[in-house]
Formats: sequence, structure tokens, C-alpha cells
Amino acid sequence: MYVIFGAAGKVGQTTAMELQRASQPVRAVVRDAAQGAALARIGCEVAVADLRDPPSLDRALDGAHAIQILVPLPQHDPHPADTMRATIDITARALAGHRDAHVVALSDYGAELADNIGITTLFHYFEAALRNVSTKLTLLRSAEHMQNWLRVLPLALSNGVLPSFHDPLDKRFPTISANDVGVVSARLLSDGFDARGTRIVSVEGPARVSANDVAQAIATASGRAVTALATPRDQWALTLARAGLSAQHAQLIIDLFDAHNAGRIDVQADAGERAFGTTTLNHAIAAMVASISP
Repeated sequence: MYVIFGAAGKVGQTTAMELQRASQPVRAVVRDAAQGAALARIGCEVAVADLRDPPSLDRALDGAHAIQILVPLPQHDPHPADTMRATIDITARALAGHRDAHVVALSDYGAELADNIGITTLFHYFEAALRNVSTKLTLLRSAEHMQNWLRVLPLALSNGVLPSFHDPLDKRFPTISANDVGVVSARLLSDGFDARGTRIVSVEGPARVSANDVAQAIATASGRAVTALATPRDQWALTLARAGLSAQHAQLIIDLFDAHNAGRIDVQADAGERAFGTTTLNHAIAAMVASISP
């Protein structure tokens, strides 16, 4: 049985669908039963589980020979880092009972770095926890998701300005469509892992992009003039607070973009394998523009 956590999300749903198309048995794990309706329609077994509830995790993992696991950063939490680390600990203990299952863990570029770089530091903790409990572990580290721009897309469409924490605006960085991460994860799960140990696979899109490229893609898709504008570093905290983030959540993002802009978030040198998605920035942005345009 292939057990896919986070199956209601873009990555997880794609993973489940790819495996289902290959006629593999899939258990799609969601947090709410309503999230599983579409997955049930394509033939997935649906399990409801909370990553902080060990009994529900044990039920979801029963009979698993391959597992996709993701521990997301909690939203609307005043202490997101503490909550995520606690969730990782609970999840790792549950996975310890399935040491022979192949675990594909969804992680981030930069997760090999031990020092404080915000959200990515939490994925360093995640990887370390899983290394201690899994004998067949694939760390699937992905670049920043193209879909993250959806948060500021309405603003860009309404006033023609795309705010960016990426600075300088012409600096290219790795990015990928979330759906492509799911496709690669499904392939890794299907291929299996005969050896024991840890495999690292880094995945990004077909080309690196800049904030200026994102603005141009929005302009092309919408037919409106759009220009990228770097948000001044001293305004980041206020901008994030106005977006409703707690001070601790905002600091995680600030530390992450400081690392991004310093060029520290990238493929780990001389470690693991590379994979590349096929979805272009223009294609991903066009789909996002279409999803919110009247």
C-alpha cells in the first residue's frame, strides 16, 4: 500500500493521482473527511489522520510499504516553529514502527544547513528526525513553489505592481510547480528503494527565474502591464504583520529570504541526485491568473 500524507494539497494530490493511474493501491491521508471526496472518486482509499494524533497516524500507516510524508508549517499559530517541531517528533515516532517501509519525505532546498535560515531550518530538523527512524529514506528537496506567488497575484493584477522579497529583482533562483514535485515523488515511490540508507533528490523546474520574470509572466497571461518592485528590507516585518502573520511566523519568513538573497538556498553541492519538472513559469502563472480572473 502506498500511503500519501497531505493528499489534499497540490503535491500530495498529484502523487496520489499518478500512482492511481499506474494502478497502484493508494491510501490518501487527509485531515478532514470532506477533503478526501475527490480522491475517493478516482479510486483511492481515504484515511483521516492528524499528524499530532498518534492513534490516527498508526491507523493511516497500517500495511504501508511506501509512504510520502510532509509536515507543513502550521498557519495561524503564534508559535509555528515550536508546533512544527513537536509535530515532527510525533510523526517520526509513528514512522519508527515502519522502519522497512520506503519513506519519501518532502523537504526543501537548503535543508542541509544547520544554522538559522528560517522555515528551511525546520526542514533540517525534519530530515534529522527521519534519518533516526527510517532505514529506507528518500529526501525529496524541492525548490520554492511557483504557486507561492498566488498570494500576491491579486495585488499585481489590480495595481500593476508585483511586490517581491526576492532582491535584486533580476537575480535568478530555483523554483518549481508544486504539481511537478508530486510527479517526481510518485516516480520515486514507484521505483522503490532496495538499499538501506538515505537518498537525496533535489528537484526544480526547467529553468531558473527572477522576480522580473514572474512579473513578465503575469503581464503576458493577463494582458496588463506588471512591474516587480522589491519590498524594502526594513518593511518586511510590517508587511507580514499586515498580512496577519504572527511575529514568530514573520521572522521565519524574514530569515528565509535573507538566506535566499544571500544565495544560500540552493542544491546541496556534491550530494544526491537532480530531477527537473517540466512546467514552465509562464504555464504555471497563466493557470493561476485564469483561476482568479472573472
